[in-house]
Amino acid sequence: MRTILILGWMLLPIGFGIWHYGPGQEKIRLDEVARLLAGADELAASKEWAEAEKQYVEALKLLPPERAAEGRRIRLELARVRMQGGNLPTAHTDLKTLCEELQDDKCVSPELLADARSTLAQSQFYMTWLMRLEGLPREAWEPEIEAARQNYRLLAEQGEAGSQKKHQEDLESAVRLARMDLSELQGLPLPSQ
Repeated sequence: MRTILILGWMLLPIGFGIWHYGPGQEKIRLDEVARLLAGADELAASKEWAEAEKQYVEALKLLPPERAAEGRRIRLELARVRMQGGNLPTAHTDLKTLCEELQDDKCVSPELLADARSTLAQSQFYMTWLMRLEGLPREAWEPEIEAARQNYRLLAEQGEAGSQKKHQEDLESAVRLARMDLSELQGLPLPSQ
């Protein structure tokens, strides 16, 4: 009996080593992802957009592919940071792709889809504003503002009581932007998030 107990005690580090270098590696990666996300959230809160973007990108690289839901949430936060950091075209493209993926997935949470749609509508609104300031013709910017208007309308209709008012105001802003004369638009300050 004593020999079995001693052998078991001696095999314990070997078992731990097998676990550590096998399934334990995924746990270590997930811990690193959590650390990167916490750091990125802090950087975003302190408006250090470039550093936050780097950490979100690194977290996405480390995240296992089977964790698609967490990856989509990170991609949404990454797009928000890119929008704030001045990389609106990249964020806009990423948000379009993300929203299409979320719409095709029947198991996605409605909150995540609404959050992604709202962020996409914001990017469409800001893209339209910039396109108009650049002097692009109506044919170039009108599809963007129309898509933003439709997203805001959908969010206002489907949203909860608290968010309906905000989305309704955003919808009205989109309609005003589409109808606004270019000279009026040039006199206004750039919209902020």
